[in-house]
Amino acid sequence: MPQLQFRNAFTRFLWKLDARVSSAVFETWDGLRRMGSAYSSFLHRHFRLSGIKRIVVDLLDDGATFGTIFAFGLLAYALPPFSGTGDVWNRGREYAVTFTDANGEIIGRRGIRQDDAIPLEDIPPHMIKAVLATEDARFFDHFGVDIIGTLRAIIHNAKSDSSVQGGSSLTQQVAKNLFLSPERTIRRKVHEAFLAMWIEARLSKQEILKLYLDRSYLGGGNYGIEAAAQYYFGKSVRDVTLSEAAMLAGLFKAPSKFAPHANPEAARARANIVLYRMLDAGFITQGELLQARREPAAVISQSLTDSPDWFLDKAYRDTIALLDAEHITGEYVIEVKTTIDMKLQAAAQKVIDDEIAAEGAQYNFSQGAAITMTPDGAIKALVGGRDYATSQFNRATDALRQTGSAFKPFVYLAALLNGYKPTDIVVDAPVSVGNWSPGNYSDKYEGRVTLTTALAKSLNSVAVRLMLAVGRPAIIETAHLVGIRGELETWAPMVLGTSALSLIDITGAFATFAAGGKRPDPYTVLEIRRANGDVLYARSPDTVEPPRQVVAEEKIAELNSMLKEVVKSGTARKADLGFAPQGGKTGTNQGYRDAWYIGFTAHNVTGVWIGNDDFTPMNKVTGGLIPAPMWKSIMLVAEQGQKPEALAGIPYDDSYTQVAAVDAPAAAQAVANADETDQAAAEAGAPAESNGDVNQVLNGMFNLFDDQQKPATTKIVRQRQDALVLPKANADSGAERRNSFFDSLFGSGEKPDKPRKRKPIFGFY
Repeated sequence: MPQLQFRNAFTRFLWKLDARVSSAVFETWDGLRRMGSAYSSFLHRHFRLSGIKRIVVDLLDDGATFGTIFAFGLLAYALPPFSGTGDVWNRGREYAVTFTDANGEIIGRRGIRQDDAIPLEDIPPHMIKAVLATEDARFFDHFGVDIIGTLRAIIHNAKSDSSVQGGSSLTQQVAKNLFLSPERTIRRKVHEAFLAMWIEARLSKQEILKLYLDRSYLGGGNYGIEAAAQYYFGKSVRDVTLSEAAMLAGLFKAPSKFAPHANPEAARARANIVLYRMLDAGFITQGELLQARREPAAVISQSLTDSPDWFLDKAYRDTIALLDAEHITGEYVIEVKTTIDMKLQAAAQKVIDDEIAAEGAQYNFSQGAAITMTPDGAIKALVGGRDYATSQFNRATDALRQTGSAFKPFVYLAALLNGYKPTDIVVDAPVSVGNWSPGNYSDKYEGRVTLTTALAKSLNSVAVRLMLAVGRPAIIETAHLVGIRGELETWAPMVLGTSALSLIDITGAFATFAAGGKRPDPYTVLEIRRANGDVLYARSPDTVEPPRQVVAEEKIAELNSMLKEVVKSGTARKADLGFAPQGGKTGTNQGYRDAWYIGFTAHNVTGVWIGNDDFTPMNKVTGGLIPAPMWKSIMLVAEQGQKPEALAGIPYDDSYTQVAAVDAPAAAQAVANADETDQAAAEAGAPAESNGDVNQVLNGMFNLFDDQQKPATTKIVRQRQDALVLPKANADSGAERRNSFFDSLFGSGEKPDKPRKRKPIFGFY
């Protein structure tokens, strides 16, 4: 190569590189061409074929070429619809969960019915033979695809106009059940064949057979022969007879068509076909066939026992969440021990149903919900509505409704945490926040009252004044601190319960009051086991943190002492058990659309709600009118066998002992009768003997009404903006300073000047 006439070194380098690449490409191509020419000359000299031999060689050569192309195309077409890695054997599998109570008694199931805990060696030989004779008699002889069986099925189907034989092997059916959809296409059949060979390469014949027996759908929501045997015959597959085994084996072909509980005659006819196939395969004798036909399988009737469906729905969600949280994978057939009290569950459902049937038409409500839990959060009963068969919507866990005055304990607790005391004096008088001027139900004001009296009578203006004193952020923070998980509104009316919360949410927060300031997390699951009994999860101090003390017990004691008076002298007198310390709060939202009562003892916390799904108003139903006595009926069952105990702030004294000495249900009925007398007098316009007039009973209600109802006159007091805010209390002089503050503002017992009226905003007065 002559010397390149380039002064730039980089340019010379690129020129040399180009020359060498071009030279290498030319020499490579020239070499390949010479080799091809030499190979062609070699074949021409040594393999001179003509005539028939040449035709045969050409056919073989072309067949190999086109066969290779077809094989690659088929392989690309038949690639399985998954990677083959990970937990492929549980791909798309559903859970089969059996629920029990704390004593191990089965209370219901969720998911599919399945039990894969029976070893293959425990399954009777006649059961396995019945399946093989029906589905794949050559199972142990083929490699996943039964070519002989497929050809036989093709010939039979071509000759026959009535019957059709399937050509799929048992392994192919496993592939279809585990990995493929039931669509009838050529591509699915190709996938099925390739996957069958893939399965055979990875599992033994026994493992494949076990998968088939455990995962196949056999009608009635049952997967696998153990679940089907239990469902149809009430026994384990270990104990099935030959005739029962034949009926089970007949289900693999068409489970819906031959399900014995739905079509017993077709199931028996199919069982006879299975028996004759077993005879043809040499699996049974003529005598065994005749004996099985003389004693056909008897299908048990499916008992429709009451199932705690509302509770089971919640428990199933909790179980799946626990499996995820504990990283328990590959376990799909499980048994879950729950917290339910079946006696209490049945009683709570009956209370809801009976009350709606008895009072629903008169007071215009059609639904109700209730939940009972222990102070540590164990849910003992959960009712999400009147009729689960009609509507599965769970109104105890999923419905969000305005809580009304049931929210006020969180307002008062925020005040207590900011230095107030239950005995502090506040003024129940008109108050305004901007254009919003809430009033009490009766359009009357009590004047100077203690915080305890204000909560017992559910005075709206006092709750608003406390909000102005401590601030809305403090109230929201306090509510979340004790267990409210729902989103809380930030506008002024939130203090009267305009935020939409679920029954389980607010009941769980009240459980913090019953637990002395320790916040629980509501739960339903005690234990999770495999079908063979191995423990996968057990609730214990090692797996769950104990409830955390979120509020000082002395502050909860102050609040509880106030909530006690709600029951003894306030809006919830119909909930008074009499024989045990208790506290609670009524709630009614705008337009009487929802009514609540949440209450607790040392052993149980129960929340009750009634209303309508379509949000239509009830006929002036308040929390103290119907939910409170419903709560009482439920708690009388919940408290049976429990020794009354003190609560924080509510000691167990002689007043309870005297009532407890009498038969508790009888005493409770006496209290109910007395309350009914008071209620009747109140409805007639007469004052109750010792509990005030109807206004006191209904003070738990927002002052929100229907359009037809005449709004009460609303009053406000002309005052400076800073005069709306109550001063915070110090340990010794707080009450005294507040008293002098209100004396200076309103005068000592003097009426303020009559203020101008304000237009109601958002239904509040």
